[in-house]
Amino acid sequence: MVPARLSLSARRALWAWAFLAVPIVFYVTIRLYPAVDAFVMSFTNWNIVGTRAFNGLDNYLRLFGDPRFWTVLRNTFVYLGAGLVVSMGLAFAVAYHLDKVRFGHGFLRALYFVPHITTAVAMAWVWRWFYQPVPVGLFNDLLVAVGLPQQPFLRSTGQALFAILAPAVWAGIGFQIVIFLAGLKAIPAHYYEAAALDGAGPWRVLFEITLPLLRPTVVFLTVTSSIAYLRIFDYVYAMTLGTGGPLDSTKPIVLMIFETAFKNFEMGYAAAQTVVLFLILLAISLLQLRLMDRRP
Repeated sequence: MVPARLSLSARRALWAWAFLAVPIVFYVTIRLYPAVDAFVMSFTNWNIVGTRAFNGLDNYLRLFGDPRFWTVLRNTFVYLGAGLVVSMGLAFAVAYHLDKVRFGHGFLRALYFVPHITTAVAMAWVWRWFYQPVPVGLFNDLLVAVGLPQQPFLRSTGQALFAILAPAVWAGIGFQIVIFLAGLKAIPAHYYEAAALDGAGPWRVLFEITLPLLRPTVVFLTVTSSIAYLRIFDYVYAMTLGTGGPLDSTKPIVLMIFETAFKNFEMGYAAAQTVVLFLILLAISLLQLRLMDRRP
């Protein structure tokens, strides 16, 4: 009960804090405390059942001296760079032309969005079947049918990463298309009317009106998509049966953390890897916001 002697403003503040208490407690217990505990754990040696033993910077020194870590980190940034450029480019191209479609617009938008809401593991297994050798795999059957040699795809150290990235991009562009469409709809029509009166061509309108006014949308999608590609896991795990192979050529840092923690039970070492991933996510997000979140 709220004390009757409190003023109206004090009562409102008390009720506001009462309602805010629930999400604050949830955030502290579910988000903040595990994050702080993981940071502390990264300075210990713990096998999940024994006692934590403080070992200073040993986990970080071991991590930065591990050649597998640098291979995994390179793979992670390849996922980020290639996935971000390809998905954002395709999503904007589709959204830009889809925005001009009037008949069947809703159906086409829903069709593009379906892969985004499809279970990642189910989609990964379907694509894994596509990549199989003849006569099972769809892609190799098509290549052989037109007289081209079949490809190893998931069995190749040079092709496997991009073979896994393909369904991840395909699933992600549905969300990006919907957000781009919302951003295009939010651009006031009088800008285009003024450009038409001035005789501006389509390319000039695109680069001087559409893209600058889409900057907030691009910033939002760039940050969220970057986080998604840096944390890619399910497609790699399902399509390589949890190995990240061949020869770790597709293994991202999240899969390395999973193996370290739940296969090798080196929780302190896994926590150090998690802290490094967090710092990378934070740095890239802040850098993108700094470079792109400027008024046109």
